[in-house]
Amino acid sequence: MNPIDRKELFGHVQRLPAMSAVVMELLATIDQDDIDVDSIARQIGRDQAITVKTLRLANSSFYGMQHKISNIGEAINVLGFKSVRMLVARSAITSSFCPKEAGHFNYGSFWQHSTGTAICAQEIARCVGASQEVAFIAGLIHDIGKLVLVTHYPQRYDGAVAYQIQNNCELVTAERNTMGMDHREISAAVVGHWNFPEKIVTAISMQHLDDDDPSYLLSGIIHLANAFAWGLDFSNEPLATVPVISQHVWRKLNLDEMQCHWIFSESLRKFDELSQNLSH
Repeated sequence: MNPIDRKELFGHVQRLPAMSAVVMELLATIDQDDIDVDSIARQIGRDQAITVKTLRLANSSFYGMQHKISNIGEAINVLGFKSVRMLVARSAITSSFCPKEAGHFNYGSFWQHSTGTAICAQEIARCVGASQEVAFIAGLIHDIGKLVLVTHYPQRYDGAVAYQIQNNCELVTAERNTMGMDHREISAAVVGHWNFPEKIVTAISMQHLDDDDPSYLLSGIIHLANAFAWGLDFSNEPLATVPVISQHVWRKLNLDEMQCHWIFSESLRKFDELSQNLSH
């Protein structure tokens, strides 16, 4: 097959709607210690959709509150500012792509896997001493480039999936062989277009690593979280396969059996308890 026109594809990326000002301000505070939480709470409160989702999560059974939380300031006190920031980012990201007819692609399964990867990444980060919040956000958007492909090139994407099944290879290999590029490159372009922190852009572009690839810690976390999420079957896709884990990443993260068991059990518990409240 002929490769997809790169100029045309990245033109589609540039025409994606920009993130809202409140999301950009929240992302800009990821590495800041001195944050005006009251000001952020007022800004979030001006976005009705985000406010509703935040309050729904704050009032979910997961947090076991004895009284109903009715405003963003109280939600931040209950959830913590970092949890609210993750929730706001997810709400904005999932709202940027409207589900439409796209071959055999299942949007629900996509977001289930993305949420599962985010949760696994958060738990892996906890074990290795990395930022759980950054890992969650990077895990959530690690495959966002797939949505650009299925939105604008649904038949070509179906062809890549068919190639993957026929040749028993990883999806990124099938994408490169049928379209001339893979979704991780497009994912990095989308995240860059949205002005996410550079370390997240880098991690997204390197998420599928070769054994001898000099990786960043966050890239390794996302790589492993993606494999764990497929193994735990968060997507409920009947034809899903678990990708090969890079030995370089496995050695780098150095997780023991007890840590892996804890990551699996916590990720399953959190996914079951939060997926309904985080549904887009």
